[in-house]
Order: sequence, then structure tokens, then C-alpha cells
Amino acid sequence: MQPSKIEEQLHAISTLLRDKSFALEMAQNQEAAYYASLGQAIPPFSEEGDDKRYIEYPVKEEKIATSIAAFYALESATGQLIKTKGGTPYEWLNKITGQKLDTADILLLNRFANAAWKAGQPFRSLDRITRDNFIAAYFLPEEEIQKDFDQVYAAAVMLKTQMQDVGDSSLKVQLQRIGVLLHSRSFALDMAQHLEAAYYKGIHEPAPAFLKPGEDTAMIRRTIKAEKIAINIAGFYALECGLNYLATSRHMLPSDVLPSVIADSINENDKELFERFANLTWKAGQPFRGLDRIERPNFTAFDLLPQHEIEKDWVQVKAAAKKLQETLTRH
Repeated sequence: MQPSKIEEQLHAISTLLRDKSFALEMAQNQEAAYYASLGQAIPPFSEEGDDKRYIEYPVKEEKIATSIAAFYALESATGQLIKTKGGTPYEWLNKITGQKLDTADILLLNRFANAAWKAGQPFRSLDRITRDNFIAAYFLPEEEIQKDFDQVYAAAVMLKTQMQDVGDSSLKVQLQRIGVLLHSRSFALDMAQHLEAAYYKGIHEPAPAFLKPGEDTAMIRRTIKAEKIAINIAGFYALECGLNYLATSRHMLPSDVLPSVIADSINENDKELFERFANLTWKAGQPFRGLDRIERPNFTAFDLLPQHEIEKDWVQVKAAAKKLQETLTRH
């Protein structure tokens, strides 16, 4: 059977996802767009020797960053569900943990989970983007998709316990509670431990200690250049996951969506969907750069963000769309 036009386009994007040279080009493009949006001169992306100079981070924080992604995905996805279907975070947590979701809800949760996972991979190593499962979610085998959902489900179970006392409160109060939890380093550790244990349970293996002896004080390092790529490419992963979601849920061709993103003619609901994906991929990268970054004022629920912060996300999505369209046209 011949692949559909949607499949052909998603496959082309999937190939670029796994291309390390394209990752560098896209990261450079994204950083340039950031400085241009501020009206500032665009500095060199990297300096000679940046691929041999290192930044060190605590292993403990790296482990938290790796394991907590599904919590950030849950926050982003429930925000989108509330926007499109109504309700409150606590009501959606009850639906998730009570297995009362329809297939459209599950698809949305899974795509946000995939976006959060993708955003963390280049921080761990750029080589990880060349792995077989670093592809458009459309092509993932069912067992990989189930892993994503299991993580979101586990995050919902734990978050629900922290939301029970505000479960009958207003949407604003519930969002504020989520904001407090997003800022909490101790909750980040608890959630990361919970999600790692859930991962091992899902693959039917005993969960090891979250930290091995010595890891509490051990350090990990990555090159300055590798970190710059990981930081700046997040908007591309947001765009890719948004395109994938629209292709799967509404059979929209990426080649039809990209021009509307670039021209700012996309409808407001879909624009906000991409902005939520972008905020998520940005969030997922922050703890890799230092757990103290989650305590910053702009590390909060998307629906509590001021408009100028959301606009930064849109700048990144648009820049990635333009670069992607140019690349696909050349190929």
C-alpha cells in the first residue's frame, strides 16, 4: 500500500528530527530568531572550542530533569483540554485516573508527553536524537505510545493527591496550586522518583534506587555547544509535535499548516495549541540547566503566563516553521 501524502510529509520531518547537522542548523536559526525578536544584534552561535569546553551539573538534578517530563506534559495537556472542553485541572485528573478519557483526549495527552520527552533528549546527549524511537509520534509502535500514557497517568495520580484540598475551588485557585508545585524543588524530586518507579513498573522490572551511592554529590558534564543546541531546538520539537497532532487528529497536511503559521493566519485555537507545545518543550529543558530555574516566575502554568511570555513561544514556533518549510522545499 502506498503511503498517504500525510505519511510522506511526516516521514520527511521525522528524518530531519534525527539529523544532527539539521539540529545544529535549526538551533542556530532559533537563537537568531530570539535575538531578532528582541531587536538585538545576533551573536555568534558558538565560539571555537565550545565543543571541547564543558559545563557541569549535579547528577541528581539531571535525574530529576529526565524523569519529571510527564508532569510538565500533564500540566500542558490538561490546560489544552480545559481550553477546548472546559472543566478544571482536578476534574481532568479524575478523568485520567478514573480512565474516563475518550480516544481524542488520550491522543492529546500522548502527543504532549512525546514533546516533553523529545525536548529532554539532546540535553542528555545529541546522539540520542538518532535513536530509532526519536521519530514522529505518528510512526511510533503502540508499546512506545503506551509508555508515554503510563507516565502521564502516573503523574496524574500523584498530582491529584496534591490537588484534593482545592478540588472544589475555582479554576484560578487550582492553576495557582499547580504553579506552586511547578516551582517546588522538593515536589520535583518526589514527582521524579514517583515517575521513575512507575516507568520500571510498566516494563515489569524492579525499580532501582533513584540515586546510586555517590550520585547525590556527583557531577555530570556536557559541552557548551551541545547545551546550546539542546536549549535552542525546543521550538522545533514543539512545532513537530503540533504538526503531528493536527495530522493525526484532523488529517491536516503539514504543508498546509506551515504557511499559516509563518503568515500568522492560523486560527487562534490552533495557534494556542502550538504555543502550549512550545511552552512545554521550553519547560522540559529548564531543570537540565539547573533545578533553580524552575523557581523563576515564568516557570508556571501556561494559563497564568503574561502575554509577552507566550509571544516568545510563538516567535520560536514561527521561526522553526519557516526553517522547516525552506528545508522541506529544498528536499
